[in-house]
Amino acid sequence: MTLPEWVPIRDDLRPYEPYGAPQLDVPVQLNVNENPYGPSKATADDIAESLRAAATELNRYPDREAWALREALADYLGHGLAADAVWAANGSNEVMQQILQAFGGPGRTAASFMPTYSMYPEYARNTHTRWIAGRRADDFAFDVDAALALIADEQPDVVLLASPNNPTGESLTLDAVRAVCDAAPGLVVLDEAYAEFRRPGTPTALSVLADYPRLVVTRTMSKAFAFAGGRLGYLAADPAIVDALRIVRLPYHLSTVTQTVALAALRHADEMLARVADLRATRDETAAWLRAQGHDVVDSDANFVLFGTFADRHAVWQGLLDKGVLIRETGPDGWLRVSVGTPEEMAAFRDALTAVLESPSIRQENA
Repeated sequence: MTLPEWVPIRDDLRPYEPYGAPQLDVPVQLNVNENPYGPSKATADDIAESLRAAATELNRYPDREAWALREALADYLGHGLAADAVWAANGSNEVMQQILQAFGGPGRTAASFMPTYSMYPEYARNTHTRWIAGRRADDFAFDVDAALALIADEQPDVVLLASPNNPTGESLTLDAVRAVCDAAPGLVVLDEAYAEFRRPGTPTALSVLADYPRLVVTRTMSKAFAFAGGRLGYLAADPAIVDALRIVRLPYHLSTVTQTVALAALRHADEMLARVADLRATRDETAAWLRAQGHDVVDSDANFVLFGTFADRHAVWQGLLDKGVLIRETGPDGWLRVSVGTPEEMAAFRDALTAVLESPSIRQENA
């Protein structure tokens, strides 16, 4: 996309393309880390009936504070949280945008450590927040010493850390979280969008939230909850942090429809999360298979696997797409990311990847 010169967009935005993974109509879609198992009939029926009741009041504005939803989210998270320590918005993207609107901005700095979620620098750009990108170790592990050195040098107002990290999948230790919180002069945001997929025993930063008033833990219902179309992200933080976010939120930013549907999904939380264990098992089986084929694989606590390396990863990606399998061309050069799907979808992925890598052009390119 190239905007014509007469469009008076901000100069700093003119070179950019809109963010977005390809949305293509193919048989096997494994590129945006969706849960492949949709809501059950019982959940869908509850959502439909709840919406029917809510529809009679759509002439009225929604609950501006989304109080009932925040109470339900606090109950789901546990850790002694109350509703005033929880905030919700239209996906974790809006949550992050609000964080940088309130705590970033002109004259302020946000930092993270690459490779990580590609939207972080865009949130910074959109809010006129200076962006600093540190680096992870060569194996993509979080380098605590390097992170602390960058924090000491740059004094960022916001530190963004994904755990599990996207696109690599590693989780942070609580020691690493504590070290960053002890060193950071401003807000530390732990993005736990994929938290429900972590291996058993892997801790959450919620367990140290009470120790650090400037720590924020963000979550989403898009992934494990099979609720990507519902667009509901949320965070847990000190109530004073939540109040600061209320200053920058748009009036009535969460529609009655969104709040109603999310509450219905939370009533069925056990059922919505029932396939998480299956997805973890499929993830680990996929990683093991990829290693057995000779690929490099990053251990993942999320519902995706990063694998490589390829001299021409785009050719591999395109070859898979030509066979009806869509994965993600993202992360460091030479690497690809595949979301975890159903066993049938993963079988199609394995067959397609095997065929693509055996084609003469790809074999020569990656020899």
